[in-house]
Amino acid sequence: MTDTLVAFLRTQFTEELEKARFASSTVTQDPERFGVAPEDAARHARFSVATAEVHLALLEDTVIPYLGTAGPGGRNAEYQLRLLAAPHVEHNDYPHDQPGSPA
Repeated sequence: MTDTLVAFLRTQFTEELEKARFASSTVTQDPERFGVAPEDAARHARFSVATAEVHLALLEDTVIPYLGTAGPGGRNAEYQLRLLAAPHVEHNDYPHDQPGSPA
C-alpha cells in the first residue's frame, strides 16, 4: 500500500504544480480579464506555486527516504504520508487499503 500511495501522491503533487504554474502564468499575464488586481494575481500565483512545490518537496525529501525504516522515523514517515494523502481520499485513483494487503 505504501508504494502505491507514494506513486499516487507523487502524481497528484506533480499535476498540482503544473496546474499552479499554468494558472499563475495565465492570470498574471492578463489579471484584468479575471477581475483581479495585478498585485493580487501575482501574490496568489506565488502562493499557489509555492504550496505545490512544498507538498512535492515534503513528500520527496522528508517522507519517502524514511518509509519502511525501523523506529520512530519510519512510523512518523508513514503517518506523514497518510496525512498528505488525506485530502485526496475521494479521488477516483486513490489507492484504498484492500483487505489482506500490507499497509
